[in-house]
Amino acid sequence: MKTLRDLYDIDSDIEVTGISMNSKEVEKGNIFVCTMGVTADRHDYIDDAIDHGAVACVVSRDVGEKSVPLIRVDDTNYEFPRLCQKFYDYPDDDLKIVGITGTDGKTTLALIVQTLMGIKNCGYIGTNGAICEGFHEHLINTTPDADLLYKFMDIFRNKGCKYLSIETSSEAFYRERLQTFDFDVSVFTNVAPEHLNIHKTFEHYFNSKLQLFRQTKENGYCIINRDEEHFDRVKENCNGKVLTYGKDESCDLRIVDFKLFRDHTDITFSYENKEFKVNSPLLAEYNIYNLAAAMLVCLCQGFELDKIIENIKNIKVEGRMEVLDIDEPYTIIIDFAHTPHAIEAILKFARDLDHNKIITVIGSAGGRDAEKRPVIGNVCGELSDVTIFTTDDPRNEDPKEICDQMVSELDDKVNYEIVLDRGKAIDRAVELAGDKDIILLLCKGNEPYQITANGYEPYSEMEEALRAVREAKK
Repeated sequence: MKTLRDLYDIDSDIEVTGISMNSKEVEKGNIFVCTMGVTADRHDYIDDAIDHGAVACVVSRDVGEKSVPLIRVDDTNYEFPRLCQKFYDYPDDDLKIVGITGTDGKTTLALIVQTLMGIKNCGYIGTNGAICEGFHEHLINTTPDADLLYKFMDIFRNKGCKYLSIETSSEAFYRERLQTFDFDVSVFTNVAPEHLNIHKTFEHYFNSKLQLFRQTKENGYCIINRDEEHFDRVKENCNGKVLTYGKDESCDLRIVDFKLFRDHTDITFSYENKEFKVNSPLLAEYNIYNLAAAMLVCLCQGFELDKIIENIKNIKVEGRMEVLDIDEPYTIIIDFAHTPHAIEAILKFARDLDHNKIITVIGSAGGRDAEKRPVIGNVCGELSDVTIFTTDDPRNEDPKEICDQMVSELDDKVNYEIVLDRGKAIDRAVELAGDKDIILLLCKGNEPYQITANGYEPYSEMEEALRAVREAKK
């Protein structure tokens, strides 16, 4: 436990229980840091923070007299992560940090890294939560704020982890959540226009992602997808040693050959001029790239190839290309795919399998890039036999208007329906499914909620799918 004296030049033995920048989340004994948000000045919420139990406030302007000590700094946004570092005794110094960025694949790749390194040895922070052996906490943001980041790193360190595999979102760099991080390894998967509601332009979005490679240690490693069209741009921004993966002959870890199946993938890789074969439980070609990147992360950190290959059989990423065990003549696959690029990739994979019909259930999140909605609709219309457009985190938008935008460019030849209730949309997909059909439930993955105008409402795609299958049997 820290006191105010331990953290600042203040003659006070008041105990500090944590750091917060959200007045609603302040707990008794916390220090409240008045950071400046994009639309909010948290100096305006000091009284609320004190009412919730704050024992001191960090400010950068005059706020008058308060009932708790006020600590004046030049820049509260700069101070916040550094105070969190100090409060948790610099856990980032005791962990080797693997940062992963890209439009698609971050969650899968980060969790593969954790599996290959071992859950006892490596913590994970990302869309699927904060995870290490014996610990799992769900998150709302892919990359949380510094108070949670340092809290989780402290937990990982105390549980014996030596590594952290973390998804580094473009928004996290934009909002400076990662400004104190020096990465030992950085990984790039791919990039396509996304989150333009935040970044406004693709250039700004891409530049935020490139910050990961600028913050990589000089003696660290930058691992890049050699086959991605923006490879050269990423390489130019690398501060560490560059390693590559992909099909190109020059790659450090090369994808030589592969064969896709409905339940596994056979792959031949080449590393240091030696070929080796892998049986992977991951599906689709893009997951071959994710596996290659994760293997290269481990190899550059000194893990033995034989041990890495042995751990591949243990890979399971919830909500990502997850095939349900339903004992039916059709197949149901749940995936988080929500960008045009990712949706196209999974649909092309499904089409390459032995199948009759592909039935896709999909929506598009409210409050996000509206311009991609007809693009997603066109991809589904072209590659699915039946598409059922439905609700996906509408927030404050009208779900019907979102679906109308998704189908706005489809012609009469495309077989689609709009079923706004997501559970009923899944019911409809199951009703339509026959022998050797593939149902793709896209966008939600393993998220435990739907975000509506009423806030976060409990929802499970897995539970809805299993319910639909059970009820169809009655």
